[in-house]
Amino acid sequence: MIGIGIIGAGGWGERHAAAIKNLDGVTLIAACRTNKSALDDFCKRHHCTGFTEYQDVVNHSQVDAVVIATPNHLHIPVALAAAQAGKPFLLEKPLAPTLTECDEIVEAVDKAGVLGMVGFVNRFTQSYQLAKRQLDDGEVGKPVQGISTMSRFWMTSNRQPWHLDYETGGGVLLNLGIHALDRLNWLLDSPVERVSARLSTDFHDQKADDNGLLFLSYKSGAAGVVTSTGYAQGGPKHLTELICTKGMLNIEYGKGVWLGQDDQWKHLPYALTDDWMQDAMDEEWRQFVHAVTHNEQSPVSLESARHVMAVIFAAMESSRTGKEVKVQ
Repeated sequence: MIGIGIIGAGGWGERHAAAIKNLDGVTLIAACRTNKSALDDFCKRHHCTGFTEYQDVVNHSQVDAVVIATPNHLHIPVALAAAQAGKPFLLEKPLAPTLTECDEIVEAVDKAGVLGMVGFVNRFTQSYQLAKRQLDDGEVGKPVQGISTMSRFWMTSNRQPWHLDYETGGGVLLNLGIHALDRLNWLLDSPVERVSARLSTDFHDQKADDNGLLFLSYKSGAAGVVTSTGYAQGGPKHLTELICTKGMLNIEYGKGVWLGQDDQWKHLPYALTDDWMQDAMDEEWRQFVHAVTHNEQSPVSLESARHVMAVIFAAMESSRTGKEVKVQ
């Protein structure tokens, strides 16, 4: 049995606690949140011990691995503490809000020899898993172009002040559009070499972006477009469109995968469920636990997560300068 500690027992902590409950071989031991009243309520519902200091969870003798679901700008001290304690961790995206901090986390994990994984949950939805198998099996040939869209209402009930300011890791691109970027990188299976972008704040009174468009040039020769929109008034769109040498794929979590071949579209069947997000969280946890127990590579490596951040920072620079930027 693997004992888990959740650091950041808020909304995403709830999702992780539900996934832990759904999975054999893991049990929730401890949780951390600075809001003592909310922490007590969380621990009562999930039958775990509460702490207001993350070090108490990281160093708990029964905690074998930790979840880091704190605000973005607080990732680095917790991730470094987990690595130094020899505890594998599942860290909610983004890796860290600066490239220097990303590198610190990667170096600490390499030095400690522990498993670090970033929670890019879109990869673990049934639709994206199915699309990835289609690509890996060569069913549609080599991808040459992709458009990945993340468009949704921004000011949800769980929106916090730190989401609105670049200084604390805020902005729609860094918090929502990052999913559209990661899943496109993962499906195209190639690093981004250059990016041209326009980021803007069109819908809300905040310091960080709420709208953006990225044009990406991949090392493989493929081209990509990422749209990142947190609207005040609109309609949701979560779609990835791939053009490949032997066909096309349209992918939407919660709805499925459509294959374009022979001048027609065909829906690829799989068992749709009522809660695609929880299903994806459960699958994310299954793969994390498997990697930990079998001493295998991380299902979402810190290096790939670092590359996503490098692309985002290049996009920010491109937007400021109006020029195409090479990705570090």
